[in-house]
Amino acid sequence: MTEQTESRAVLVTGASRGIGRAIAHAFAAQGDRVAVHHGRSAEAAERVVAELAGDGHVVVQADMADAEAVGRMVDDAAAALGGLQVLVNNAGVFTAHPPLTTSWEDWQELVSRTLAVNLVGAMHATFRAVPHLVAAGGGAVVNVTSRGAFRGEPNTPAYGAAKAGLNAFGQSMAQALAPQGITVGSVAPGFVQTEMAREVLDGPSGDAVRAQSPYGRVARPEEVASAVLWLASPGARFSTGTIIDVNGASYLRS
Repeated sequence: MTEQTESRAVLVTGASRGIGRAIAHAFAAQGDRVAVHHGRSAEAAERVVAELAGDGHVVVQADMADAEAVGRMVDDAAAALGGLQVLVNNAGVFTAHPPLTTSWEDWQELVSRTLAVNLVGAMHATFRAVPHLVAAGGGAVVNVTSRGAFRGEPNTPAYGAAKAGLNAFGQSMAQALAPQGITVGSVAPGFVQTEMAREVLDGPSGDAVRAQSPYGRVARPEEVASAVLWLASPGARFSTGTIIDVNGASYLRS
C-alpha cells in the first residue's frame, strides 16, 4: 500500500454506529478528517466524533431517502472539512419483507425505503461528491455492499437487490471517473458483529450463521473498515472497480 502522507477529508455515511463507526475510526487513526453522517442519531454521531483520534471532525445529517437533503449534506461536509477526497457510502437499512408473508402495503413501503436509502441515496451522494473530488485533484469512493448481492436475500429481497445495484453502480462509476483520478471500489461483507445483526446472532440461528464460515465466527467491523481503508488508499488506484469480499469464506463466488 502507498503510505498515507497528508490528511484527507473523508465523508462516511451511516457512521454513528457499527461498520460506519469503525470506518470513521480507521480513517481518523491515520490522520484524516472525518465527517460523521447520521440520519436520526445525532447524539450517537456526536459521541463518535468525540471518540475519534485527531481533530477537525464534524457531524452531518440527512435522510438518505431525501435527494435534496443528501445533496446538502455532501456539500456541508465538504465545506466543513475544507474539501472532500473520500466518500464512503455505508448508510443502509435492513428490514425483513419476505414475499410470501408480507402484506401488499408493507411490501411497497419497505421495498421503496430500502432501495431509496441503500441504493438511490448512495448514488445521489456520489453524484454530489464528484465535483468536490475533481476539485481536490482526485480521490476515492468506496461503497459498502453485501454478500447478499451475490447469494440472494430471500427474506429481504430489496436489500439484496439494492446491494447488487450498488455493486453495478460502483463499477460503472469506476469507468466513468477514472480519467478524473477518482477510484471507485466496493466492499461486500457477510454478517458483521454489529447492533443491526445482534438479533440474528444472539438468537436461535446465531450458531448456524457463525458456522457458515470455516473460522466459526462473523466479521468484526474493524475488518470491514480495513478493506475500505485500502480501497481508498493511493495504492489501490489501479484496483478501481474491484469488489472485495469480507465474509470469512462463508460464500465463495467465481
